[in-house]
Amino acid sequence: MKPINVVILLTLSFEYQQQIHEIHPVLLKSEGNLVLVDCGYPNFLPQLSEAMNAHGYELEELTALFITHQDDDHMGAAAALKRLYPHIEIVTSELEAPYVTGEKRNLRLVQAEAVLASMPEAHKPFGREFVARMERLEPVKVDRTVKHGERLPWAGGCEIMMTPGHTPGHASLYLEPFGFLITGDAAVVENDELVIANPHFCLDLETAKASLEQLKKLPVKQYLCFHGGRI
Repeated sequence: MKPINVVILLTLSFEYQQQIHEIHPVLLKSEGNLVLVDCGYPNFLPQLSEAMNAHGYELEELTALFITHQDDDHMGAAAALKRLYPHIEIVTSELEAPYVTGEKRNLRLVQAEAVLASMPEAHKPFGREFVARMERLEPVKVDRTVKHGERLPWAGGCEIMMTPGHTPGHASLYLEPFGFLITGDAAVVENDELVIANPHFCLDLETAKASLEQLKKLPVKQYLCFHGGRI
C-alpha cells in the first residue's frame, strides 16, 4: 500500500549542445491528489511518463499541474498534457498567469529579443534559436490562480511562497509537514550552497536576491531545486 503523503523529486535527463543536462520536476501525492510541480520542455511528456512510471505513477493519475513560472523548461509540456488529460487542473500564481495563458507576451521572449539586438555577431545564431524557441512556446489555459501565503492540501499541506526576481510572478512551495521547499528557479545548489539559479536570466536580480534570503530564513530540512537537485 502506497503512503498517503509522498514527495518525489523526479529526474529528467536530456542532451543539449552535446552535454547531458538534468531538470527536476516534483511529484506531490496525498489523498485524492497527485500534483506535478513543473513539467519540463515541449515534447517532454515521454520523459515525464517514464520518470513517473519508475515510482509507480501514471500521467493520467495527475490531478493538477503547478507551474512555478513562465519559462519553457517549466511549462513547455503543459499544453500537451492538458490536451491529453483535460481533467488536470493547471495552477499558477496570479501574477504569472497572464504570461502562462498567452494573454501577455512572454517576458523571457522579450528579454531574449533585447539581448539578441546587442549580441556579438558570432553569438547571434544561438540568440536567434533561443528567440525562435520561445516564440514556439505554447500557452495553456490556467484553471486556478494562487497568491502568497495561500495553503493547499497537496502532500499533506503546502504553502505558496511568492519568490519573484527570476520572473515577476515566480512562486515556490513550502511543504511544512516534510520541511521541504520546492524552489523552482528561485534557487539552485552549487558547491553544497543554496544560490540564485541562472542569475543572468533573472529579470530583476536584486528582487531575486531578496527572495533567496526569504527562503533561507524558513525552517527547511531540504530544498528541492529544479536545476540542482536537493540540499
